[in-house]
Amino acid sequence: MFDITRELTENNPAVTVRTVFMGTPPFAATVLEALLSSSYQVVAVYTQPDKPAGRGHRVVLPPVKRLSAEREIRVIQPRSLKSSEVVERLASLQPQLIIVAAFGFVLPPEMLALPSFGCLNVHPSLLPRHRGPSPIPNTILCGDDVTGVTIMLMDAGLDTGPVLAQEKVGVSLANTTGSLSAKLADAGGKLLLETLPEWLGGELRPQPQDESRATYSKLITHEDGEVDWHLPALELWRRVRAYNPWPVCHTWCQGRRLKIHQVLPFDDEAKGEIGQVIVLSEPPGIGVVTGQGVLGLCRVQLEGRRDMSAGEFVHGKRDFVGSVLGRR
Repeated sequence: MFDITRELTENNPAVTVRTVFMGTPPFAATVLEALLSSSYQVVAVYTQPDKPAGRGHRVVLPPVKRLSAEREIRVIQPRSLKSSEVVERLASLQPQLIIVAAFGFVLPPEMLALPSFGCLNVHPSLLPRHRGPSPIPNTILCGDDVTGVTIMLMDAGLDTGPVLAQEKVGVSLANTTGSLSAKLADAGGKLLLETLPEWLGGELRPQPQDESRATYSKLITHEDGEVDWHLPALELWRRVRAYNPWPVCHTWCQGRRLKIHQVLPFDDEAKGEIGQVIVLSEPPGIGVVTGQGVLGLCRVQLEGRRDMSAGEFVHGKRDFVGSVLGRR
């Protein structure tokens, strides 16, 4: 257990605890916003470096950086945490508490040892299930109907630290990684604010995780988004939801990339070649033959064009029905 200092005011311990926040995507920005809505003293924010994005390779600021700039909080963007200079810079901030939410870097032991109140991680799953870099997409890929958030005291392992608090969150059939992430971020920010007073006051005893129940998610790449029509429709439906908003499921339509934004799975077996576009007798009206069942296409986007309903797409591209997707 950490040697918790008692440099706390009697009525508001948050005021005197020097806190550093580390995070990058919208999930982390929502958690940071919850923290800033309280009276916690955030002395600096660490986030990933700015990166080019989109067809024009325009530099995009991480959501956490944008929020920090609006609140006039110091932002630090290391390219790595491995150098002694980076550790020394963090030490110079004299953090008593570090809060991490989807940062994207693994904190070295030297950093974990700095704050007297430890490093707390807001993790978007019910640990030990879905450890690793992609817990939210993995939740959808596995077909879980319940997930949640965990406040964990970090150690040197990959999401292996003892648990301080957890909150369950339901997963709807319409949830994508984007929409589920927003739900979990709200729950995570709320749970963090409920947990911190008890942790800072020495009232919580961290509970070790059950290693026998541990599962791990893998890092998602752009290549994961390419559709393999030999897979069952149910699995493809989960992938479309899991890879939205990134990397977005896509296939090839007469030599052009076709993004698939929204689908519905059907158990019906249909005549036709795997990957062939067929007409359905029920909404959405257009489907694709898969390795098992039919995947109904709701919304698609051809390379260089806007997102539209499959019906609208077929109206403008009459030879779509009957074509075989996936051939470059």
